[in-house]
Parts: sequence; structure tokens; C-alpha cells
Amino acid sequence: MSDDPLASAVGERLFRVASALFAIVFALLVASAITAPGADLAASLGLVSEGTTGYRLLRTLLQFAGFALAAVGYLAITGEWGLARASRPDAREAAIIVGGGVVLFAFQYGALFALDQVGLSTGQNQAVVPSGDPVTYYLAMIAVSLAVVGPVEELLFRGVVQGGVRRAFDAVPAVLIASLAFGLIHLPSVSGTMVEQWAYVGVVVVLGSVLGALYEWTDNVVVPGLVHGIYNAITYAVLLSQAL
Repeated sequence: MSDDPLASAVGERLFRVASALFAIVFALLVASAITAPGADLAASLGLVSEGTTGYRLLRTLLQFAGFALAAVGYLAITGEWGLARASRPDAREAAIIVGGGVVLFAFQYGALFALDQVGLSTGQNQAVVPSGDPVTYYLAMIAVSLAVVGPVEELLFRGVVQGGVRRAFDAVPAVLIASLAFGLIHLPSVSGTMVEQWAYVGVVVVLGSVLGALYEWTDNVVVPGLVHGIYNAITYAVLLSQAL
């Protein structure tokens, strides 16, 4: 063991950051282990058919079930339940949730407009590309976004990752590191040119930073979870209106 206090402090910080980022790898591994096998089993039993909206939705639900299982498992293994602080939102937090979801969506359109003014555009996340009937897919994804996607992603990235990095750094570095990881994990699912893909990641990093700031402000992971869910739900609602 090093007798140098500075070296020990640096080593402790690096360990905490690495541990927090490993939670993402762990989540990806768990999700991979259950998504394809679970969906294929359902297809083989005749519960869903490959290439249909039902099959796509099942894969999404299994993926996020894997993320949730990994996040809870990580907290249980490390014993650091305090990383993901959650409570029932009060009236003030409820107002923040509704306003935050709308503001986040408005910011996305503002960012897209600003990029367009300089001749740039973002790639497209394949999660917004429907399989089968677009109306059914978008309706289902509104509910899935609110109940599953937003809360689970925030539990992982704001609760576990940002909370873990927060043990090593102040709020700003923790928010930025978690948000950068949040942006990068979206990269494989974005279509388009390299510039468009990275432009998309940049927008997501900023959106993640807002969600991270909300977690720091409210100390309640439910708040960014529902803000994220509302933001996604509004996105799908707009796509639904265009498909009708």
C-alpha cells in the first residue's frame, strides 16, 4: 500500500470512476444475455413473430429489464444503495418533472435548429424507426418510455454512474462524465454519416447534463427518470401525429 497520501487519493478516485463506468459494461452484458434469447424463445413459442411490432417491443422491454437488473445488482453487490436516491415526488418535484420534460424536448428542437443553421444535422436513432404498423409502435413506445425507458436509464446513468463518480469528484465532473458515457452508449444505434452520428451524441450529452443537474438539484432519481420519460414520450407523440 502506498504511503503517499496524494497517490492514495488519486488511486481511490480512479477506482471509484472505473467502478461506476463498469456498471455500464455490466448492464450491457446482462441485457445482451437476456434480450436475444428471451425474444427468440418467445418467437419459438409462437407468442410473437420476428420482424413485428410485438417482437420489437419485447426486445426493448427485455433490454431495459436487463439494465434494471444490472443496476440493482450492482447496488446490491457494492452495498452502495445511497447512490440512487429515490423517493415519491412532492408537488414541487412534480412541477419540475412536467416542466423539465417539455423544456428538454424544446431544447432538442432548438439544438437541431442551431445545427441546421451551420449546415449540420444529426443521425437518426433506430429506436424511433417503427417495425410494422407505426401507429401501434409509437403508441406503445409512449407508454414504454414513461414507465420503463426513462426511469431505467436514469437509474443506471444518473443514479449508479453519476452517483458513483460523485463519490470521487464534485457535482460538475460527475454530471459531465456520466453524461458523456450516456451519449456514447447511444452511438451504435444512430444511423447516418460519422459527423451526423457524433452530432447526435453531442446533443444527447447536453440533454444528459440537464438530467444530471436535475438529479443534483432534487437529490431524487425519480425526477430525471420521469423527465426523461416525458421527453421521450413527447418525441413519440409527435411522430405518432405525423403517422396518422
